[in-house]
Amino acid sequence: MRVVIADDSVLFREGLARLLCERGFDVVAQTANADDLLRRVGGLRPDVAVVDVRMPPTYTDEGLRAGERICERHPEVGVLVLSQYVASELAIRLLAAGAAGRGYLLKDRVGDLDVFAEAVRRVGSGGSVIDPEVVAQLVHRPRAASALGRLTERELEILGLMAEGRSNAGICERLVLSRRTIESHTRTIFRKLGLDAAGDDNRRVLAVLTYLRSG
Repeated sequence: MRVVIADDSVLFREGLARLLCERGFDVVAQTANADDLLRRVGGLRPDVAVVDVRMPPTYTDEGLRAGERICERHPEVGVLVLSQYVASELAIRLLAAGAAGRGYLLKDRVGDLDVFAEAVRRVGSGGSVIDPEVVAQLVHRPRAASALGRLTERELEILGLMAEGRSNAGICERLVLSRRTIESHTRTIFRKLGLDAAGDDNRRVLAVLTYLRSG
């Protein structure tokens, strides 16, 4: 899997590249700014762009904006945004046009190499990843009346794990429930959210987006 890394910190960028290479990824380019990132992605067409949310010159949301442009111009390229702080509004913004091939992780998560490598693979394969800390913040914020109000606590818990990017098998392992039980819950979640008509993969994405946008 081919990866481009964008981060203004040389040490962090080089560290990421080394970790990914050790896990079998091909780091085809590194850059320190958003404009060069866009050029590199346009020319190299990697599988994944790993991008710091804050980059020069203002260190606000340049990386996120670059990620959004990559999603618009090159939808086949996965975008994994890394952030120093929990900012659920940025995660929602990244996923506003769809969750497939997009991810938002805290930089602290890079310390768990298996988790980080799996996140890159998942995003590069068209899946989605949302940091558990962001999900936890979203779970506990006040919510307006919505379709989510019809979900039970268990169903909300399962939907939160979906938002983290977990498969049914991963949810089974986390909650120590049978696959049949999880499948039953997910069907009920889709029905309550009015997502009966779409395929399972699309319904998971739509359910996650409903979850993130509520509140």
